[in-house]
Amino acid sequence: MVDGHRTLVIVGGGLAGAKAAEALRAEGFSGRVILISDERDHPYERPPLSKGYLAGAEERDSVLVHEPAWYAGADIELHLGQTVVRLDRAAKRLHLGDGARVHYDALLLATGAEPRRMDIPGTGLAGVHHLRRLAHADRLRGRLAALGQEGGRLVIAGAGWIGLEVAAAARSYGAEVTVVEPDPTPLHAVLGPELGMLFADLHREHGVRFHFGARPAEITGQDGMVRSVRTDDGGEHPAQDVLAAIGAAPRTALAESAGLELAAGPGGGIAVDAALRTSDPDIYAAGDVASVRHDLRHPLLDGRPLRVEHWANALNSGPAAARSMLGRDDGYDRVPYFFSDQYDVGMEYSGHAPPGSYDRVVCRGDAGKRELIAFWLRDNRVLAGLNMNIWDVSGPIQELIRSGAAVDPEALADPAVPLTALEKGKQS
Repeated sequence: MVDGHRTLVIVGGGLAGAKAAEALRAEGFSGRVILISDERDHPYERPPLSKGYLAGAEERDSVLVHEPAWYAGADIELHLGQTVVRLDRAAKRLHLGDGARVHYDALLLATGAEPRRMDIPGTGLAGVHHLRRLAHADRLRGRLAALGQEGGRLVIAGAGWIGLEVAAAARSYGAEVTVVEPDPTPLHAVLGPELGMLFADLHREHGVRFHFGARPAEITGQDGMVRSVRTDDGGEHPAQDVLAAIGAAPRTALAESAGLELAAGPGGGIAVDAALRTSDPDIYAAGDVASVRHDLRHPLLDGRPLRVEHWANALNSGPAAARSMLGRDDGYDRVPYFFSDQYDVGMEYSGHAPPGSYDRVVCRGDAGKRELIAFWLRDNRVLAGLNMNIWDVSGPIQELIRSGAAVDPEALADPAVPLTALEKGKQS
């Protein structure tokens, strides 16, 4: 039985919002829980949209966070297909697109991010795609299957995680794929050139073509359909479909219009403290939209804000925000983590080490076999680590990052030295 003495509202129907609702009930909250989403689908997880579901290996319902009946059983009030058009902080009230008004005692903004658009001629042609929502994946999955059957061509703008995962899915259908990327290697902004080239070689082995050092300048068409992509260096790539995979922007419009503090810097997002509380003490933010001020002992994160757009952050920050809403502030200090699957390669990445932040990369394992662990170091402190086709090591890697201790690079590169020994400072 729901006790209506207090109402907690969640805006956002992704993983962060759904797991926050689950956590509120698991923590014993008996008041009203309302979840509002502008999508008509029940809350779902996004990784399968560019991985298993897109590649045809998973069914549509498998992406759902909970079975639809779970929400009624947990007394979660769902408002699907509803847009919040205004946040009235003074009255603690949300105004919905259909004219309804929803009161809150505490509010969680889990509004996520939206794909960045290419500002070039031709983006209105049929066959230009973005991938963020389940409806996007439904459409793109059908097109990849058709391209594979017809020997068609897909051009992907951007060699980030989404771009590469879609390239792998497209090749599994038999589609021809060209990736256009301004940086000199894939994943350059995350992995730098040292590891980025491993992914270029992987995709080339599976038939993907890369055009580095260029950006799309125009999408040409015929009869309203995509015909080719022209790049700013004069190149032209025939295509029937184009995917814009050039990053995502946090959906902060609602927060900004309500006067909440936003994070400075290129990542943007809603500024929150370690308890995921915004500049309004009754409003919290989690998931892709939140820029969290971390307390990790990490040269780049200690006391500095960071916005993370990955599954693990949504999975863990939603429940952490829920506990904070209930006054159980245990802080949020997770080491940033994400994973990717491409062909027969699986990898996990922990930490934060953009190009320019580290002074060396140390590897242990066999890069030729794509079985390795890589570490990004600064002053012999581990900023980040990546394990490729080597499993059950993300825990020790994260402890090395979390400790902030200097390590011996030679021992770090030696597979005979257990990571747990390095973690404890036992490097002999």
